[in-house]
Amino acid sequence: MDIIRQYIEQIRPLDEQAMEAAQRRLDSLTKPPGSLGKLEAVARQVAGMTGSYETGKAGEGILGKKAVIVMAGDHGVCEEGISAFPQEVTPQMVQNFLNGGAAVNVLARHAGAEVICVDMGVCADMDHPGLVNRKIRKGTSNMAKGPAMSKQEATQAVQAGFELVGGLADQGFRLFATGEMGIGNTTASSALLSVLAGIGPDQAAGRGTGIDDATWQHKQDVIRRAIEANRPDPHDPLDVLAKLGGFEIAGLVGVILGAAARRCPIVIDGFISSAAALVAARIAPLSVGYMLASHLSREQGHGKLLEAIGLAPMIHMDMRLGEGTGAVLCFHLVEAAMKIINEMATFESAGVSKG
Repeated sequence: MDIIRQYIEQIRPLDEQAMEAAQRRLDSLTKPPGSLGKLEAVARQVAGMTGSYETGKAGEGILGKKAVIVMAGDHGVCEEGISAFPQEVTPQMVQNFLNGGAAVNVLARHAGAEVICVDMGVCADMDHPGLVNRKIRKGTSNMAKGPAMSKQEATQAVQAGFELVGGLADQGFRLFATGEMGIGNTTASSALLSVLAGIGPDQAAGRGTGIDDATWQHKQDVIRRAIEANRPDPHDPLDVLAKLGGFEIAGLVGVILGAAARRCPIVIDGFISSAAALVAARIAPLSVGYMLASHLSREQGHGKLLEAIGLAPMIHMDMRLGEGTGAVLCFHLVEAAMKIINEMATFESAGVSKG
C-alpha cells in the first residue's frame, strides 16, 4: 500500500479560486445565468481541475491532446459460464482496436483523440507495435473459488495505470477517457458494486453481453459465491479490488488516480469504468473532483455506481457497449464547455443590456 499512499498524497483539492473566476466569467456571458446547464458546470469543474478556464491558443492550453485508454484483461470467472461470448473474444477485440475497426476507434477519430490500447492480462500472447504491454499474468483466477488476484498484483496493475497516464501527460495529453475490454468483466464489476455499495447481486448484476434469464440468475449466484468465498473487507477498497476485480479494472483505477494527480480531467465511461471509478473514489476521495461521468449505461447497476461515487452523467443514450465509447463521445461536450467560456461574448463586449 505504500505506493498507493504516494499516489493519494499527490492528489490535491480542486482550485476554488479558479472555479470562482470561471463562475464570474460564465455569469458575464450573453445568456441568462445557468441557462447552459451542465456545460457551465463542466467548464467550472475543469477550471478547478486545471487551475484556469483559459484554454489558450488552438491545440494548446489546458486541454491539450486527448486519449482514451482502453485496458484489456481476461477473467477466470468465465469458467462459470456467466457470459454470452467466449473468452477468445477478448484478444480478438484487442486486435480490432489495434486495427482501428472498433466503435471506440471510430468515435475517437471523430473526436480527434488517440486510442491507447493496453494489455493488462489478456489470455493470449499478443504482439503488435501499437499495443502497450503491461500484462500482469494471463487472466485473473476464478473469484468464485478464491481471490481473483493477490494484493501485490492489484497494486502492480494500479501502478501500471498511474505511470501510463504520467507518461502521456508528459507528452502533452491533458484530457483522458477510460475504456476497457474483457469478457466477464461485468460480473467482476457487479461484485465490486455489491460489496462497496452494500447492495445485493440481484440489484448490482445486469445482462452484460446480453445473457438470458437463466444465465442472469446464475451470474447473481456466482457473485454471491465469490463474496462468500473471499469475504472482502468493504472498508479496504484494495482488498475488494484484489479479491473480486480484474487486471483491466485495477489498471483503470490507476489511470483515474494518475489523471487526478496530474490535474487532468478524466471522463468515465460506462459500468466497468465506473466500477473502477468507485474503487478510486474509495481509495482517494479527492479524485472524484477530477472525474466527469459521460453517460448512463443500460446496465442496471450503473446508476447505483454513479450514485455511490457522487457523479451525474452528461448524456443518456441507452448505450452499453463499453470500450470507452460513451466517454469519447463526451469529449465533444467537454470541449464545447471550454469553448463557451472562452469564446462567447460578454454583455459588456457585445453591448447587450443585462437583465
